[in-house]
Amino acid sequence: MNVTPFPGEVRPLLEVRQLNQEYFLRRQKLFEPRPILKVLQNIDFAVRRGEAVGVVGESGSGKTTLTRMLTGVEKPHDGQVLYDGTDVWSGTDAERKTFRRSVQVVLQNPRSSLDPRMRVGTSLLEPLRSLKIEGDHAARVHEVLDQVGLSKSALQRFPHEFSGGQLQRIAIARALMPGPKVLIADEPVSALDVSIQAQVLNLLKDLVRDLGLGLVFIAHDLSVVAYTTSKVYVMSSGKIVEVGRPLDLFRAPKADATQNLVAAILSVENGLSGEAFA
Repeated sequence: MNVTPFPGEVRPLLEVRQLNQEYFLRRQKLFEPRPILKVLQNIDFAVRRGEAVGVVGESGSGKTTLTRMLTGVEKPHDGQVLYDGTDVWSGTDAERKTFRRSVQVVLQNPRSSLDPRMRVGTSLLEPLRSLKIEGDHAARVHEVLDQVGLSKSALQRFPHEFSGGQLQRIAIARALMPGPKVLIADEPVSALDVSIQAQVLNLLKDLVRDLGLGLVFIAHDLSVVAYTTSKVYVMSSGKIVEVGRPLDLFRAPKADATQNLVAAILSVENGLSGEAFA
């Protein structure tokens, strides 16, 4: 599936080509071959500098496995994962180190990515230490706090002293510490109250605009992805079944999976207004 580049940005920052992933399952009988589960099939995907791209699909569509491929946690069975034009799995040690620093993740539950026994200031320094990044660490911490809209007083506090929205800002700050080029947000607002979701989504949009980040926004809610991104990939059964701009997908969804996602949004809205079908 071809991806049209934005003007001035020919080569993607992060890209996968004809990506396939499969797992061996347990044998049902002693001497029969192990069955194979095909989780991803012929995935083509790309994100460029300053571009926010969404990946949406129902549970079991392959979004989590794709995330593991994009972050280098898993090696694909077949196909390529490219960062800045270089294959992640065949590059040099120096290139893999650049990749690990340049692609960072924000998880669904910020509490799971923060040590409850560790002050926020110490947690923010961990990526710099683990990746052995030199420089003025204190200055970097203060810079990132300002980017996510938190005060310096947050550095001396523990995670349990913050609200869910503040914790997600801290998790985003932690991901920004190494100075990544690509941010992968995996269901970053699904655990937050609706009133807080918009604040986090606006923050992500501001970071893409101000820092020129490539953002990969992964979710099951098409409306949330549409608010944040300019292009959406729809996944179903391990395949990308449709790609388009959010408004186009809302107005004229073609794939069955896209139609189901749009219908789910409309059903919820109708239900809230007391107009749901019996």
